[in-house]
Amino acid sequence: MSTSISPERNDSDAAHLASLGYQSEFKRDMTPWANFSLGFTYLSPVVGVYSLFAYALATGGPPMIWSFVIVGVGQFLVALIFSEVVAQYPVVGGVYPWARRLWGRRYAWMTGWVYLVALLVTIASVVYGAGPYIATMFGFTPTVDTTIICALAILAVATIVNFMGTKVLATAAIIGFTAEIIGALAVGGWLLLTHRNHNLSVLFDSFGAGGGGSYMWAFAAAGLIGVYQYYGFEACGDVAEEVPDPGRLIPKAMRRTIYIGGAAATFVCLALVLSVADIPAVIAGQDTDPVTTLLDQAFGPVASKMVLAIVLISFLSCAMSLQAAASRLAYSYGRDDMILGSRFLKKFSQKRHVPPYALLVAAVVPAVIVIGSKASENALAKVISFAALGIYLAFQMVVLAALRARLKGWQPSGKYRLGRWGLPVNIAALVYGVIAMVNMSWPRTPDAPWYDNYIVPLSGAVVIAIGAVYMLVHRTYGRSDAPYDDAIPKKTTV
Repeated sequence: MSTSISPERNDSDAAHLASLGYQSEFKRDMTPWANFSLGFTYLSPVVGVYSLFAYALATGGPPMIWSFVIVGVGQFLVALIFSEVVAQYPVVGGVYPWARRLWGRRYAWMTGWVYLVALLVTIASVVYGAGPYIATMFGFTPTVDTTIICALAILAVATIVNFMGTKVLATAAIIGFTAEIIGALAVGGWLLLTHRNHNLSVLFDSFGAGGGGSYMWAFAAAGLIGVYQYYGFEACGDVAEEVPDPGRLIPKAMRRTIYIGGAAATFVCLALVLSVADIPAVIAGQDTDPVTTLLDQAFGPVASKMVLAIVLISFLSCAMSLQAAASRLAYSYGRDDMILGSRFLKKFSQKRHVPPYALLVAAVVPAVIVIGSKASENALAKVISFAALGIYLAFQMVVLAALRARLKGWQPSGKYRLGRWGLPVNIAALVYGVIAMVNMSWPRTPDAPWYDNYIVPLSGAVVIAIGAVYMLVHRTYGRSDAPYDDAIPKKTTV
């Protein structure tokens, strides 16, 4: 099937963007399939499930899998709101330009700031998390030094792919998606066929997880595996100026990311749960790495290396997609002259059709965070603790801006509209997001020092405070003359 873009389509997309006040320098080389793949690899079910499975199973037992369903429904509501917004404002950068048009410059600045910091920290956490898998793959003992080296290597490869342009990024995203989905289905299917130790009734048995207290608290804590899973769909909109007919295709890609990514993550988790032979041992802390234990038992030393290779491809694809999202956001800031260093961030390579300095930010900052673990792994954990909360907070800032705009008269005018369902979906998405953020921020380590017990909300408060101080000291947002706050109809006087 041809993926060529007609001149008429290009003209229409350019005209729509011009009506929003922009002339794009990007090439619309990203096919609908590649756009979806970018969102899927950002979500990365293999990375999410493999990274948190041991914690979730030990904390909440097998019923923790139902968090995938609950969170999937909640984030689907958020994706519907994003679909309406991106259909009307298909501008590169995602949450920042959306908040700008729905509310205003200052609100958009803070939304983008929170999200940019969260993305940069998430990139660091993903590449750092790949280190132990590389060590297992090549048979050496992971140390802080080897983990840093491996993380920097993954980051360097992701950066090179991004520097090669939209077409290469799109191809790499499709390869990453294909490898991950085939790997997820193959590994999960093999486990269910050959190593299944439980029937489906186990999904309703907590095996005593949570101790003698209310199981609801244990489930809420274990449910973080679902909360941390569903936020790749926004990346589809970050590259809106690189996709033909974005107002129609990006909303579809966002929803597919939820459908397919969520289904893949749930299937992988289901296969692992039903295949773990000794669930009580995991809950008791006797088996702290049930994924590796299971893969070794099910596949043996040779085949398990093949599985690990797929896992590493997933980590690389995830880092690559996160980096693409972060660089487009930084470029969007620079193009609107909204932050210190805008003249560099908005520079564009006409040869590669990418923003080189914005990409460097998305490589150098995560690299510095990773190298910082040499001084203190504990400090790295504290920095990374903000990642998921920051992403959710930025998402909900857009959802709140959309609700405010809707109540003040905004009528979505893009190719995707919810119609009369817009207001109830918007309210439900906001309620879900607030509950999810409270769950992420809830203190769960009463024996730890208070600052460790409250590390997630504290890290969020620190990021917001730094952004607020910057806005007071360096009012770059006030000098930006790019369009803003135009979603709400202005009252006219007679």
